[in-house]
Amino acid sequence: MKRSFYWLMPILLALSLTVSAKTASSMTSNPNAEARLVELSAELRCLVCQNESLASSQAPLAEDLRREVREQIALGKNNSEIISYLTDRYGDFVTYRPPFKARTFLLWLLPPALLMIGLILLWLRLRRVSPPAAKTDADAIKALQQEFDGKNHDRD
Repeated sequence: MKRSFYWLMPILLALSLTVSAKTASSMTSNPNAEARLVELSAELRCLVCQNESLASSQAPLAEDLRREVREQIALGKNNSEIISYLTDRYGDFVTYRPPFKARTFLLWLLPPALLMIGLILLWLRLRRVSPPAAKTDADAIKALQQEFDGKNHDRD
């Protein structure tokens, strides 16, 4: 009984690994279409992972979106039509570069505005902290001249 169990374990392990293995998504026979799919997948965001592109995401929804993109390419749609189709269905969030419009203007204007505010605050802080160098140099020169004049008068 134990001997048959030892033979059964590797077989069951091998079967479980083959069952859990995923098949790769079918590539199209057209290399240009596949190149467009790769290009579009890099520009589009996975709606589940949110910080991954469709090209790198392994989520089931990302696979569905890649299949949709592949179907749109097969229908002869160009890249902008495909992106428009997906943004109509899923919103501007699906693209990594959302268009500049009323709903997305903060995405475009807030980062440069915050950078400018930060630079202005830094400039004001540095200007307030460090005293003007010319005045300090002038005071030091006067003090050195007085000391030098005092030593010269002592020699006379």
